[in-house]
Amino acid sequence: MAEKTVVPSVADLKRFIGVALGTTDWMTITQKQIDAFAEATGDHQWIHVDPERAKRESPFETTIAHGYLTLALAPALLPQILHVEGCSAILNYGVEKMRFPSPVPVDARVRLSAKIVGVRETPAGAARVTISFTFEVEGSTRPACHGDAILIYRP
Repeated sequence: MAEKTVVPSVADLKRFIGVALGTTDWMTITQKQIDAFAEATGDHQWIHVDPERAKRESPFETTIAHGYLTLALAPALLPQILHVEGCSAILNYGVEKMRFPSPVPVDARVRLSAKIVGVRETPAGAARVTISFTFEVEGSTRPACHGDAILIYRP
């Protein structure tokens, strides 16, 4: 079970700049998830949704998850390693320097590690937090996804 960093309040987020938040539990990426993501986004590229063709023609010999599916796992995984008490809402503000260095094959396991790298107070008393994140694929030396997420934490 992942160990969670607990921040006492939105105002306390600045004290956690530079703090590694840890690593989440592993999550298996299934073909069902990949197909559902394809339906939701309209991205039905064969390399994602056609296991038979991928087995024959893909250099990975199987289907792979969409890069944005991997990124979209952040809201499900980040709460395993970060909780901000007294936070009423978390809003996505943006992503910077995002890269997908390595694919996520179907049935692979991924996990997220993260670190708070910046915090700016907003005029409304919220905190704009930059979190450096990396998605690892079990057994791979290269990350599946890396970037800086910018989130607004509202008290």
